[in-house]
Amino acid sequence: METPRTGEFAHIGRSVIIKGELSGSEDLYVDGRVEGTIELQGNRLIIGPNGQVRANVNAKGVVVEGKLDGNIRASERAELKKSAVAVGDIVTQRVSIEDGAYFKGKVDVQRESAKPEARVEVKSATAPASNVVASSGTSVSAGSGSPVSSVDKTPVTEPKKF
Repeated sequence: METPRTGEFAHIGRSVIIKGELSGSEDLYVDGRVEGTIELQGNRLIIGPNGQVRANVNAKGVVVEGKLDGNIRASERAELKKSAVAVGDIVTQRVSIEDGAYFKGKVDVQRESAKPEARVEVKSATAPASNVVASSGTSVSAGSGSPVSSVDKTPVTEPKKF
């Protein structure tokens, strides 16, 4: 994803450091440092390639290209790009983790109303995922800080044989 144009997002530049609670009612692009909490309910957060965030995040959508140390609660979608380094738990309806991203934590895929149960499949290039559970509150955790190459959420119709 390219750096958004200034009119589309509020922008925190590389040299800006914010400590404390950050909230807003517009989309936010962070390429600087933020420590504390970020509340953007109903809006999106993009952590740019130079962004360094040590905060719990609550937003409609979260895209991580830089570093995030904290939990993500995204009401719609969380996305970790290949340059992402993320440590913390993710709670969302949809998740995307690109090949090359570093992720250590738990993924909890929340069901959307009136949709079938979700199946989360984790494939790792270096180590198998530990603790994969498929249920109404599907969770996945990658053990030992393993890079996770992809997560695929598909409806479960009948169990697969492995």
